Amino acid sequence: MDMHTLCTDLQAEYDVLDAFLACLDEAGWNTPTPAPGWLVRDQISHLGWADRAATLAVTTPERFTTELVSQPRQERVAHQVATGRTLAGPALLAWWQTGRALMLAALRPLDPKARVPWFGPPMSALSCATARLMETWAHGQDIVDALGGHRPATARLRHIAHLGVLTRPFSYRIRGQEPPVAEIRVELRSPTGSLWTWGAPGAANCIRGPALDFCLVITQRRHPTDTTLQMTGPLAAEWMELAQAFAGPPGAGRQPGQFAPPDQEGARVECRVQERG
Repeated sequence: MDMHTLCTDLQAEYDVLDAFLACLDEAGWNTPTPAPGWLVRDQISHLGWADRAATLAVTTPERFTTELVSQPRQERVAHQVATGRTLAGPALLAWWQTGRALMLAALRPLDPKARVPWFGPPMSALSCATARLMETWAHGQDIVDALGGHRPATARLRHIAHLGVLTRPFSYRIRGQEPPVAEIRVELRSPTGSLWTWGAPGAANCIRGPALDFCLVITQRRHPTDTTLQMTGPLAAEWMELAQAFAGPPGAGRQPGQFAPPDQEGARVECRVQERG
């Protein structure tokens, strides 16, 4: 995967979310989302802040480490929320769009293997861009759920699914547990009907199902029991209970029964966007 292609996919995720946000009045921006205490505007201020942090990490890593990494996490979160709640919806959207454009401009020319500092271990530029896509999609899901909207699944989910597979050990370590060494086979049906696979065929532990369901679980936007994923073997079921593709402390996730399976959800709001590329 090259940086240009990945950044183009990230821009496409931005475009989809823009279409939902452009429909909103101020009441819509103040709609509570499934993340406790977070309004729609809080989701966007978080994304905008993280995009700006990524730009700083790429362009001036020393400043990123000095100014942001050393700042207590609670202070960072409070600053993010305050930013979003001092701007009207259209101004907040414009602020986010400006910051993400700067980030994409910084990411595109990088060598995919270039190291970028972050709030945990440094990561490759490719992983940095993938993480931004994952977060944009995941927080976008909170917004779509809050507004009762519908967002079609795309082949871009492969980036998120791959990140989910790679972060399996991380999901254990952030909970102070040692990751199991046994391999897990993952077989996902893509939105176009093709099969995406990871792990050795015939592994005792296996996860099968739609790529959308898998991505919803590893970003903690759905509880595994509210999806159609088929989990074979104790380690597969255990992983799906712990799965976390995003950095930070263990997330609380969603409670069982909080959402119907994706294809059964009603759509009260739908905005259309023309996909790029």
